[in-house]
Amino acid sequence: MSGFLKSSIGRKVAMALSAFFLMIFLLQHFIINFTSVISADIFNEVSHFMGTNWLIQFIMQPILIFAVVFHFVMGFVLEIKNKAARPIGYAQKVGSANSSWMSRNMIWSGGFILIFLIIHFIDFWIPEINTKYLNGDMSGLLADGDGYRYYEELVHKFEAPWRVGLYCLGFIFLSLHLLHGFMSAFQSVGANNKYVKSLTGFAKAYAILIPLGFILIALFHHINGH
Repeated sequence: MSGFLKSSIGRKVAMALSAFFLMIFLLQHFIINFTSVISADIFNEVSHFMGTNWLIQFIMQPILIFAVVFHFVMGFVLEIKNKAARPIGYAQKVGSANSSWMSRNMIWSGGFILIFLIIHFIDFWIPEINTKYLNGDMSGLLADGDGYRYYEELVHKFEAPWRVGLYCLGFIFLSLHLLHGFMSAFQSVGANNKYVKSLTGFAKAYAILIPLGFILIALFHHINGH
């Protein structure tokens, strides 16, 4: 495995595979969050299941955390390697002629997304872990006898305009990152065939609609929570 990651192709394939895994998680995360727009009870029940199921908590969650760390570390490694291998004169002369703004700034959009994820962990994941494992409330996040309060906590987080603005900005950067990264991941695993046009359309739709959906969820709870 270490030998595989030492090659440029190996690193790109590993980066692509971690990206696919994270995009599957992002879709699943969106579907769960979208239930909060439909029904508070459904959101509470689904969140309780996800938050207490041992398979998700002790197997899938560590894999997810590893994938997030791996993807960002590998992204920074690839950027450093690419810059080291790229002649300065070539970069100065060519500029944007052979690449899009998104492809040239993946490191910056990725860096902002990383900051956003850290804030998101502080907002949601760390308080949940503290409640369940440090305070011993395994019955559900802040269960108070009248039902679970996952929904209440979610709405509370989106009361402050600055936090909603930060979330919206974070998902705008995620959309920009995905617009280039999704198709780049397909290319890294050799998906350059007759289906590439359909893949491009799917990648663009995913990169726009999923982040937009998260933005609308945040705005929905901000507006209706007042």
